[in-house]
Amino acid sequence: MSVSLRGVGHRWPNGTELFHDVDRTFDEGTVTALVGPSGSGKSTLLAILARMTAPTSGRVELPDDAAVLWVFQNPHGVARRTALDHVTLPLLARGMRRRAAEDRAMVVLERFGLAVRATARFRELSGGEAQRLMLARGVAAAPTLMLVDEPTAQLDRTTAAEVNDVIAELAAAGTTVVVATHDDATRAACGAVLDLGAFR
Repeated sequence: MSVSLRGVGHRWPNGTELFHDVDRTFDEGTVTALVGPSGSGKSTLLAILARMTAPTSGRVELPDDAAVLWVFQNPHGVARRTALDHVTLPLLARGMRRRAAEDRAMVVLERFGLAVRATARFRELSGGEAQRLMLARGVAAAPTLMLVDEPTAQLDRTTAAEVNDVIAELAAAGTTVVVATHDDATRAACGAVLDLGAFR
């Protein structure tokens, strides 16, 4: 299902405007890069899409029962749990039996280049592996809308390239994905672009 912004704008209480009249539909199964200069409101628009922040104008069209998942720029995992555990858990939460969930989790890990690290604990993963694992876990959760905030911001160039290589996989399950980024390579890895600089 699609997610739409209809004339969305936001300004701070002091009157400072971040953006205005943003009209955009994010179709199911697409990955859109959300770009713009520093301070243009990328994280704020993610929060509006997540319904954590109300826009000061316009509206978000998102079904009431939509599941929204936010992947933060600093990967958070359970230190002693394996990569396989992290991807299996959301599948178990969706009602799958453990064996089927683990088999499915291995397929997802393979897509993200992490199958060989399935038994590694989270604390043993590199920065790029940890970030890819968070994205893989997001895919396993199969949300309606996945919001990804600056996935390469804390990574070196080589590690960031590992993450950018799997960006296109995020919409494989039909999820609508919006990736806030300042990284030109991440932008290029997405299928579409929304530039907030055009709405200031």
